[in-house]
Amino acid sequence: MSASCCGNDNPKQAKPLISPNNEHDGHNHGAGHSDDDHGDASSFKTYLPAIGSLLMLLLGLAFDHYFKWALFTGMPRTIWYTVAYLIVGLPVLREAWAAMLKKDFFNEFSLMSAATLGAFAIGEYPEGVAVMLFYAVGELFQSAAVNRAKGNIKALLDVRPNTVDVFRNNAYETVAPESVEIGEIIQVRVGEKAALDGEMISASSSFNTSALTGESTPKNIKVGETVLAGMVNLDKVIELNVTKKFADSSLARILDMVQNASARKAPTELFIRKFAKIYTPIVFFLAVALTILPYFFVENYIFRDWLYRALVFLVISCPCALVISIPLGYFGGIGAASRNGILFKGGNYLDVMANVNTVVMDKTGTLTEGVFKVQEVVTASMDKTEFMQTLVALEQKSTHPIAKAVAQYFTNEAIIFAATDVEEISGHGLKGTVNGATVLAGNTKLLRKFNVAYDAAIDGIVETIVVVAINDTYAGYVTIADQIKSDAQSAVKAMHENGVTQTVMLSGDKTSITQKVAQVIGIDTAYGDLLPEDKVSKVEAIKKDVSKVVAFVGDGVNDAPVLALSDVGIAMGGMGSDAAIETADVVIQTDQPSKIATAIKVSRATKRIVWQNIGLAFAVKAIVLILGAGGLATMWEAVFADVGVALLAILNAVRIQKMRF
Repeated sequence: MSASCCGNDNPKQAKPLISPNNEHDGHNHGAGHSDDDHGDASSFKTYLPAIGSLLMLLLGLAFDHYFKWALFTGMPRTIWYTVAYLIVGLPVLREAWAAMLKKDFFNEFSLMSAATLGAFAIGEYPEGVAVMLFYAVGELFQSAAVNRAKGNIKALLDVRPNTVDVFRNNAYETVAPESVEIGEIIQVRVGEKAALDGEMISASSSFNTSALTGESTPKNIKVGETVLAGMVNLDKVIELNVTKKFADSSLARILDMVQNASARKAPTELFIRKFAKIYTPIVFFLAVALTILPYFFVENYIFRDWLYRALVFLVISCPCALVISIPLGYFGGIGAASRNGILFKGGNYLDVMANVNTVVMDKTGTLTEGVFKVQEVVTASMDKTEFMQTLVALEQKSTHPIAKAVAQYFTNEAIIFAATDVEEISGHGLKGTVNGATVLAGNTKLLRKFNVAYDAAIDGIVETIVVVAINDTYAGYVTIADQIKSDAQSAVKAMHENGVTQTVMLSGDKTSITQKVAQVIGIDTAYGDLLPEDKVSKVEAIKKDVSKVVAFVGDGVNDAPVLALSDVGIAMGGMGSDAAIETADVVIQTDQPSKIATAIKVSRATKRIVWQNIGLAFAVKAIVLILGAGGLATMWEAVFADVGVALLAILNAVRIQKMRF
């Protein structure tokens, strides 16, 4: 919480979430400690001032009420409680004075300072110490809670390597990652983190990707595949061809997203900040009125009694619980999501995501792997292995994506026949010679062109198909399809179970294929044969229904306009394009569609906790404020209404970090 939380509403610039001290929102929560003392609110040294003040308070109360020590009167008693007060109160008084110099008179520090100094002025020393002590303890717990919420982000920061081994001048040199250029070769030893994004040059290796994706299962990456900065090499020494500079790496991009998330406030948070700005001066003037006005209406007016009630009123009315716990709740939600491989670019998107009831998804790369593979091999009479060896030999001579999919059929060292005289017939397929036989491979139009008879049922196959003829005789076919992601079906089911009333799939693929995929997965509505502008039109049509809060999930460059148009845009961050990731409001690092439902669950849990804290704070404060104004509540009840409620709210906000989604 900051001075600005209660007193001014100056917008803050985005800054890193992890800092070497316990600062956040513009001031230091220093209950008797300085920035130089520590970097962790949990350190014992941090709590020493509070412990010292508490011991002095307890001893003072014992001398007052139990031991009745004769020397503990007059000036010695005053000095004792003053020292106990200043141990924890001096930083708060300093903050209040600094705020006043900036003409900010109404903030939490001035509230606490006025209330506690007022208690000293009327001789209520123990209560003055207690209020300041519990306020300081509340600040310490807040700092500890914030640091805990930042733990996941700190873990991300910790995976940034400081050095990298780059191959220069026929040897490996250890340099800063920032100095490495695209195209250079770097080495990553076992147990080391990749410092930069790069293409795998070595045969293969296993990597721990948990810092980036939240997934604990190691990932095996082969030659030609991408290794991202922050992945830990588990298997053997490997080499990478650098594909992105350090500043443009996936890890740097993730860190930038998360670090800047705090600058994007949720509407609830913004409202509370504006509310506090108006609320705090009102409280001050009501306290003054509570002290003075009874003089004109009460017969036996005693200034000390009414001043005490006003001081109680000030302590109770401090909006700490609201201003502390609400940002902490949203920050906890962002942390919980990132621990699950989901990056929210701001608390405002958590609010929107909590209300999503319509999810529109791209097909290729989002619900499917985006990699075409041979799904089925059907032969007329020929052995399947020999059939595929013949077909692969021919398809290896083509650069067409379908040909490449066929060519990658064999993962082992299978014998591949030699193909000669290969001719590519545009729009039809390939013709060539394999083992002395004339081979045709392509669509059914190719076979019709060469008057080769085939089974008419083939024309009804939905998937992409490669039909083969050998020596003018139909030999068989293979189907090529984009593989559905393993969790796509469960993802759609989970969305429906979590309040999503409509799921829609948009694809540029053939309508027949799109409909089949939708049927398998359980999508409510699907559209195929769409151009990028068609996707925009479909989402615009859905959004005309004002009752629908639309999330769009995509991964490609062509999805960027739709991501920007939707109420909340979600990008697949593992394989997704830079354009999609930059445009999106939420990034799923694992490329798992099941994380969409997880994002909804995290958002709703965050919203629920935030509103629980708002309700708790307002209810308790309203009750105790009334009791305080009537003289029925003391400073001790006031401490509970302020610091006690703040601590309960903080504990409730931190609870989201322990939830399993």
